[in-house]
Amino acid sequence: MKNKAETIVVVVLTLLMTFMEMTALPVGLFCNVKFRDVNPIYFTLMINFLLAFGICFLCRKFLLKDWRFGLQTDGLTEGLRKYGFPAVLMTILVTLSFCIGLAPFDNRPTVWRVFIEGVVYYIGVGIMEELYLRGLLQNLLAKWFGKQKNGTLYAIYIASVLFGLGHAFGALGQPLVTIVAKVIWATALGVYFGAVYVMSKNLWVPILLHLVINLCGIPFCFSTSNQYPPLALLACLVSYLLLGIYGVHLVRKHTFENSFKK
Repeated sequence: MKNKAETIVVVVLTLLMTFMEMTALPVGLFCNVKFRDVNPIYFTLMINFLLAFGICFLCRKFLLKDWRFGLQTDGLTEGLRKYGFPAVLMTILVTLSFCIGLAPFDNRPTVWRVFIEGVVYYIGVGIMEELYLRGLLQNLLAKWFGKQKNGTLYAIYIASVLFGLGHAFGALGQPLVTIVAKVIWATALGVYFGAVYVMSKNLWVPILLHLVINLCGIPFCFSTSNQYPPLALLACLVSYLLLGIYGVHLVRKHTFENSFKK
């Protein structure tokens, strides 16, 4: 009975956090903060994130006391050291492709806009998405698959596909090729984040790597264009597919070594 109740809470919480991220509700109904040249929607989204974090915290404290999110310090440094370099490398390459593709820059944002839209907002995105996609959904799927062969990979794949499909909504208004590319590379990134989470057993590792990868969007603050330059589109697709392949390799290697030990 306890496991069934826990499962229901996890499913409901996952759906609720997904809904809150994609719709900006309920905060979007009443919040319209205006500050310098920062787009008000970013404040709405971030306040909505805080509300979602609060709900998740309460559920964890009172309803999911035994649920292992992996929100501890143990394994954080080692996880970043072992699995973080590919993400940093790909972020540098993708950021350069954006800088080249968006040049010459035709916008002069304030420091506040760059900091809030390019950094602070993505801290919230990283925490939010990793909480409900990896900390909740992927863990739940892994429990359902149990000790089935490749069960961990199946859990990662399903969570990653949903992660990828979710990015289609954020790309609406873009050319079809951009939407398709974003779904593909977001799915691949989900595999990477999911694999890193499994290997490190620490949710802060994919959260921080999620933030690092999202920093490549900062060049958009210096441009009035919201379209992906062809070079950046290709760089994102190739780079993130490679990260996804790397993630699959990590989990398969881990699974093989564990089965060999048995």
